[in-house]
Amino acid sequence: MTDDGLDPEERALLEKIAHEVVRRGLTAPAILFLGSLAPMNFVASQAMLFFAPMAGVVFERRDYDVLQRMLERRESIELILSRIEERDAEKRG
Repeated sequence: MTDDGLDPEERALLEKIAHEVVRRGLTAPAILFLGSLAPMNFVASQAMLFFAPMAGVVFERRDYDVLQRMLERRESIELILSRIEERDAEKRG
């Protein structure tokens, strides 16, 4: 576990998400979406359990499971948002 409460697998996924969002120029939409999801992140994690069999077609199962596990914790959305903003600032900087 790191000081932010993420294990190495979660940290790697966080970096992957932030990199892809910024690389594709989706920083603003991602921030809006994740900000609106924050109050319901636990509910979203449980919905992900329901959709897991179908999501396996589109997403890597390991990443999907790690994201679902992360979303069970309230602070995870804020961590994702922060890392996206940091990556975006690095890109612009």
